[in-house]
Amino acid sequence: MPDPKPTAALALADGTVFFGHGFGAEGMATAELCFNTAMTGYQEIMTDPSYAGQIVTFTFPHIGNTGTTTEDDEAERPVAAGLVTRAHPTAPSNWRAMGDLADWLRRHGRIGIGGIDTRRLTRAIRRQGAPHVALRHDVQGHFDIASLVAAARGFAGLEGRDLARDVTCAQTFRWDATRWDWPGGYGRQTAPRHHVVAIDYGAKRNILRSLAALGCSVTVLPASATAEEVLAHHPDGVFLSNGPGDPAATGAYAVPVIRHLVTATDLPIFGICLGHQMLGLALGARTVKMHHGHHGANHPVKDLETGKVEITSMNHGFAVDSETLPDTVVETHVSLFDGSNCGLRLKGRPVFSVQYHPEASPGPQDSGYLFERFTEAMAARSG
Repeated sequence: MPDPKPTAALALADGTVFFGHGFGAEGMATAELCFNTAMTGYQEIMTDPSYAGQIVTFTFPHIGNTGTTTEDDEAERPVAAGLVTRAHPTAPSNWRAMGDLADWLRRHGRIGIGGIDTRRLTRAIRRQGAPHVALRHDVQGHFDIASLVAAARGFAGLEGRDLARDVTCAQTFRWDATRWDWPGGYGRQTAPRHHVVAIDYGAKRNILRSLAALGCSVTVLPASATAEEVLAHHPDGVFLSNGPGDPAATGAYAVPVIRHLVTATDLPIFGICLGHQMLGLALGARTVKMHHGHHGANHPVKDLETGKVEITSMNHGFAVDSETLPDTVVETHVSLFDGSNCGLRLKGRPVFSVQYHPEASPGPQDSGYLFERFTEAMAARSG
């Protein structure tokens, strides 16, 4: 059991302070605070590049009890700045575990705070919007509260920030690993039928695995790639990845590239999350900052073209404003929580995107058809 003396503090910009027990790395982090309603997948969440600049409050009370394993990383290391839990992480109890959560966080320099009333904290986020916070872990329990609150108020926020450059790959690489399958684990794509160029704004590994599993050889390019660099690889299709930050800020250099690929080629284009938002910008829509965003693995989304409802995984704090979509674009999916846009397609073209994460399998296979739609469009184009 942790020492009853507080060893961590979470300060909100409005002056509210939560005290708890620290785990993981010592130090301080400032970020935007969000909450995630998923009951599983904490390691995938912490390593999702879309969480750059954020600290995650987990509403599920038992975080850490399955340990950690390198097989569940969505990136090389955790990207979220920290996490908040109701209970102190317990010892791992799972046959796949290679280590426990606290040690994993410590190795990667990420801070955790447990023993927090996460119901109260979640209500505060829902009421005031995603707040700016400062999280401090000090094993001696020494806290300068005024400095912590000042640090929270000094956080720059996510609006207007291009964070894709911080999480994108440093150079072009090829990807051929496929989805995990019992009993062999991850496989390899050895006989690809299509070549996809994926622009990496913060791509999750399981997205790339999903493409490879359906017969794609994937070439991953940095977020700053030009249209000429994309086309130099002679792709059969282009994928626009997820990622963090303000889509309008990243779009300053990414949207002209996407717009050129849409207008000057007949390539199938598929976007997810940040890729969806920037495709919307390239097609003439606008994006907006959400009040507290969507973060979880139990979000119902309606496919307006089929009437079906999918249970989806979401992680976004910005959204495409559906009222700004031009007549050439069809809204295909909406959130059943708040009616916000969750999908679009360009009329008469195999150019489409969704706000949620079909590779995360919360349904578990409700949204797998989107990858199939992309590969079918590439097959139709090649004849």
